[in-house]
Amino acid sequence: MIAGQDVTILGAGIGGLTAAVALAGRGAQVTVLEQAPEITEVGAGLQISPNGVRVLDALGLGDAARSRAMQGRGVWLRDGISGREVIDFSFEKVAPKATFLLFHRADLIDLLAKAARDAGVVIRCGAQVERVTPGLGAATVKLAGAPSCEMGFVIGADGLHSVTHSAMNGARAPFFTGQVAWRATVPATGREPAEATVFMGPGRHMVTYPLRDGTMVNIVAVEERGTWADEGWNHQDDPDNMRKAFSGFCDDAQALLERAETAHLWGLFRHPVALNWHYGHCAILGDAAHPTLPFMAQGAVMAIEDAWVLAACLDRDGPQNGPQRYQLLRRARCEKIVAAAGKNARNYHYANPLARHLGHGALRLAGRLAPQQVFNRFSWIYDADVTKA
Repeated sequence: MIAGQDVTILGAGIGGLTAAVALAGRGAQVTVLEQAPEITEVGAGLQISPNGVRVLDALGLGDAARSRAMQGRGVWLRDGISGREVIDFSFEKVAPKATFLLFHRADLIDLLAKAARDAGVVIRCGAQVERVTPGLGAATVKLAGAPSCEMGFVIGADGLHSVTHSAMNGARAPFFTGQVAWRATVPATGREPAEATVFMGPGRHMVTYPLRDGTMVNIVAVEERGTWADEGWNHQDDPDNMRKAFSGFCDDAQALLERAETAHLWGLFRHPVALNWHYGHCAILGDAAHPTLPFMAQGAVMAIEDAWVLAACLDRDGPQNGPQRYQLLRRARCEKIVAAAGKNARNYHYANPLARHLGHGALRLAGRLAPQQVFNRFSWIYDADVTKA
């Protein structure tokens, strides 16, 4: 049982706040430590697929989530150069009972933070964690400007550069994928479809979808390139560089790019899934355990799933045995999703014109003859319900 026990969560991102809500709902005394001075509007769009929506529903946040997000109607794959349709997955046809939500990240963070505070969670901003020392009886955390302190059970939801991950696994050894991505939001015209559109081209692709009642459009534009010096999604870049990289794309893509006033650029790195997700009174979740590339729209959803499963395991088996069960339930699924995301970009980036013609043609044919079968390639992701485990 976790009821009445002290739990400290490092990081007030989506995974950390979901874990806070799930644990507080089971009676834990939860504190969240966030290094930023305040929880502000950062990031851009997120796609929350049905496997993540089921967790929000189980937390009692489903109605609020639907009111804050747009419901995705499908995925539209297009040839980025000609603009011609390749395949259009209408969720009404291939997944009529499923809910796909299009969220601004800040809106989901705000929803989770409010739910956490309403459940009695204490959120401390400006808390810079310097070191975590896992222990069998309690984990010790060293904050900047303060002595080390035992904090009961500690959950590292502290992202790519997780000090909790390092304490249990050592330094990561990521490698550059040869791809970079721009992220931007632009004003909408009001005519954009409520679906994710993927413009596919040689060595690059662009994903767009509307946010906030269709008032803005999220853009993620990926380009293959030889080198990159740093990792992270918050590097400011001149949007003209993004426009130049996609200058050969069709008019619809160009019209969106022309409206970009700011853009952020980051290098895409592959990370090994952590070997150890727990030690003593300490566990990790989300990007701290399994960073993934943004080609399956599952990064945030995996963190949401992790949070529910970890909370349920701690409640069922306690801090001594719950973390082991959590890793057993989660690791194989997360490894499979990370691998699938790594492979998916290749399907968008045909450089050879003949290969692109044949690949797109095969998708068009499959879309006409058996769209359900094509969509069902990912049913193992979307149909999962971790709240039933």
